[in-house]
Amino acid sequence: MTHVVGQACIGCKYTDCVAVCPVECFHEGPNFLVIDPAVCIDCGVCVAECPVEAIYDEKALPDEQKEYVELNARLSAHWPLIIQSTEPLPDADDWADKTDKREHLVETV
Repeated sequence: MTHVVGQACIGCKYTDCVAVCPVECFHEGPNFLVIDPAVCIDCGVCVAECPVEAIYDEKALPDEQKEYVELNARLSAHWPLIIQSTEPLPDADDWADKTDKREHLVETV
C-alpha cells in the first residue's frame, strides 16, 4: 500500500509534506503534488503535515477520490521530483476550502 495525494491539494500545493518525507517520493506539477507509489514506504509522516488534509492512506481514500490512486502513479512518472518545501501557490488560501476541484487539475507533463 501507499499514500495518495487527493483533490484537496489542487490549487494549493502546500509542501509541508515534502519536508518530512524520508524517501523523497513527492513529485510536483503545475498546481498539484503527487506521491510515487513505487517509492513511498507508507510511513504516514506526511499525513499530519498537510494543512488541507489532502494525503490519505490508499485504503482510507474516500470512494469519490479513488481515481487519485491512478493519477498519483501516472503523474509521478512524468513530473519532476520535489525534495524540499517551497512556497504554496499564491492563491492557495483561496483554494484550501474548495471542494470538487478535479476539473482544475493541470495534468501537463
